[in-house]
Amino acid sequence: MTALLFKRLVSGILSLVAVVVLITSIIYLSPVDPARLTFGQQVDQSSLELKKKRLGLDKPLTTQMYYYLRDISPINFISDQSLSIRQYQNYAVLLSMGNAKLIVKKPYLRESFQTGRSVSESIKQALPNTIILATSAILLASLLGVLFGIIAAIYKDTIWDKGLLAFSTLGYSIPSYVSAIFLAILFGFILKSFTGLNMQGGIRDLNDLGDEVFVPKNLILPALALGVRPISVILQITRSTILETLEKPFVLTAKAKGLSRIQIMKSHVLKNSLNPILTSISGWFASLLSGAFFVESVFRFRGIGQLTINALLNYDIPVLLGCILVVCSFFIIINVLMDLVYVAIDPKLKNT
Repeated sequence: MTALLFKRLVSGILSLVAVVVLITSIIYLSPVDPARLTFGQQVDQSSLELKKKRLGLDKPLTTQMYYYLRDISPINFISDQSLSIRQYQNYAVLLSMGNAKLIVKKPYLRESFQTGRSVSESIKQALPNTIILATSAILLASLLGVLFGIIAAIYKDTIWDKGLLAFSTLGYSIPSYVSAIFLAILFGFILKSFTGLNMQGGIRDLNDLGDEVFVPKNLILPALALGVRPISVILQITRSTILETLEKPFVLTAKAKGLSRIQIMKSHVLKNSLNPILTSISGWFASLLSGAFFVESVFRFRGIGQLTINALLNYDIPVLLGCILVVCSFFIIINVLMDLVYVAIDPKLKNT
């Protein structure tokens, strides 16, 4: 188990570095000048050059990329005279060799080009909202998807099966932001007097007095809009996996012994159908953290998705890279955890 965990973590870290290098290259090579965006319509060349120098945009791409990787790395080899060490608020010295030190620190995500605010603080404020939204959506999708998949498998080729398959096909073909717009208009505007739901708003919103209050009902429509597609996928995977398992010899033997349909489903079919279903759920949960971008924008949910889109529109490179880094890290963490869950369910996978 330890060897598997180490191998997956190393693979995840290498993937994260590759993503950072690729995304950084795309962003810095694009024909947009982020320094100019921080000024108004008119700016003199000298001020623009000074701004580029202060933001580090006057250096070659490889140097900028190296500096960013150094800042986000938890371990650094740095000298006392280095200017960058002053940017790290908290660090511990592991090894000293003259003026050079090997330090361990928190990843430094820099400050926003537009606001000057710490990227870490912005993400820290926005990320919990996205986690709550994605978790609510995947729980809803898992519950309904597995339930509908079981019903479709049990009543194969009946009107129930065909109706659920039609629903899943329609649900998967509609992008999440289209579902979000439709649900916001229908339940948050047209039927607002009956539902009491808002078209827009975060889980934490401002009341008439300007105080921040908890508004749980604002989670309903975004979670439903975000959960429609995974419901459809989980439904189809559950149905096909259960139908495949029902044809296995051990299930046929259980039927021959006279076990009831519920006993067979509970003791034999569901247990042996878990791996594909868990794979789908874990993959979609990671995807929902990034797929929430457009849904959050429609509902103005103020999560990491809306933060990323605003950073992209303003070409705020540190915020954009920080958000991408956090989302990719969640992908890696979730995949590593699911690998451990698979091994716990099926110990034969330890040596794979």
